[in-house]
Amino acid sequence: MTTQKQKILLVEDDQNFGDVLRSYLEMHDYEVVLETDGEAGLSAYQDNDFDLCIFDVMMPKKDGFTLAGEIRARDAEMPIIFLTAKAMKEDILAGFKIGADDYITKPFNSEELLLRIQAILKRSQQKPDPNEEVKEFEIGKFHFNYPLRILTFKGDDGEEVKEKLSPKEAHLLRMFCLKKNDVLTRADALTNIWGEDNYFTARSMDVFVTKLRKYLKLDPNIEIVNIHGNGFQLLVVNEVEETE
Repeated sequence: MTTQKQKILLVEDDQNFGDVLRSYLEMHDYEVVLETDGEAGLSAYQDNDFDLCIFDVMMPKKDGFTLAGEIRARDAEMPIIFLTAKAMKEDILAGFKIGADDYITKPFNSEELLLRIQAILKRSQQKPDPNEEVKEFEIGKFHFNYPLRILTFKGDDGEEVKEKLSPKEAHLLRMFCLKKNDVLTRADALTNIWGEDNYFTARSMDVFVTKLRKYLKLDPNIEIVNIHGNGFQLLVVNEVEETE
């Protein structure tokens, strides 16, 4: 019985580099579709089922960030890796804001890219633990349904505001809820959600914390505070006062 190969969409405007990278990945048992501009990449994505996408940032017709944003609108969980010759912090943060799973600067070691692909695919295919007992949370005026990834604000006037969270947002908020009014260490969150603790994953986590703060600001009694050198703390003010 043969195992179906995992399929990668590679969009890279340098044809020679793209051919070399495709051959390397095919040699390691991946099926690779190579396109050389963003529009062709989007068309290939629409016509196929992929397990992971690798996009160059600077491309003709449609850049990698735009392409990733359009794919994210269709599939919030598709793993995406950016390749770029630029190492500017602003570009890295822009990639993570779109929802990148990783960001690799050229030139890079092919074996390192392979290991990162393997790690991301392994994480993306993990099933939620069926033994996780706590699936719903009350946070101030919010109700959080973790399996459905729905955060609901319940106003005093009976009005409800619902947000559908991304998988990473939901995972991070659940970790905050389990540690409510206690410290969630950066290392624990990064290891559990991103699989590793380094500069790039830490910057990505900061982006997701900012998104959660935006959602939670409807309740002034809730705050995610920085714990310098350690991590973050989800504070629910009225609950803290009750325990004092």
